[in-house]
Amino acid sequence: MVSDPPIRDAASIILLRDSTKGAQVLMGQRGASAAFMPQKFVFPGGAVDAVDHDTPLAHAIPDALAARLSHDSACSPEALINAAFRELHEETGLSLGPHDPRRVDFFFRAVTPTGRPRRFDARFFLARADDLRGVAQDFTKGDGELSHLTWLDLAEAQRLDIPFITHVILAELSQAVARHGYGFRPEAVAFFDNRTDISRFYWL
Repeated sequence: MVSDPPIRDAASIILLRDSTKGAQVLMGQRGASAAFMPQKFVFPGGAVDAVDHDTPLAHAIPDALAARLSHDSACSPEALINAAFRELHEETGLSLGPHDPRRVDFFFRAVTPTGRPRRFDARFFLARADDLRGVAQDFTKGDGELSHLTWLDLAEAQRLDIPFITHVILAELSQAVARHGYGFRPEAVAFFDNRTDISRFYWL
């Protein structure tokens, strides 16, 4: 019997912008040869690296954000935030500037179910395109890991070939924007916990 791979800590950024068509998110397509979710459209993100544990943040983490990120987690809040900023810049060429935790909100957490070739404990941060440095359409400095980078209306994004959990995230995001507007701040964080064979869902 093949055992499941270890669960790696990971972070993604849901980059949100306001437009004449309403709220839009930035997504890109993974390569056909990718070991994890090939050809799926995803948010920029990836595993926490060693450098993320050593990079200083530009500001102290707000208490509420630190508490939610620390909940039942062996990975430090600082490393998770650094990974999100780094992955956004590497995969898209876009930059939110210094790693300031006040520029992001913790929106969603999900662990890859058992039986997959790779498993991640992924934290999804929400950031606004208003905070980007430079042009929001300039992806020329990205590393090429994500192709077809584009801004998509929330409904349009749900029609793409996306992972199941991304459907869930986009549905939550659509409801939040509809209720509270583009500049909303999450009041709680949904957690899909699949660390064991028994799936659990709760709010942080």
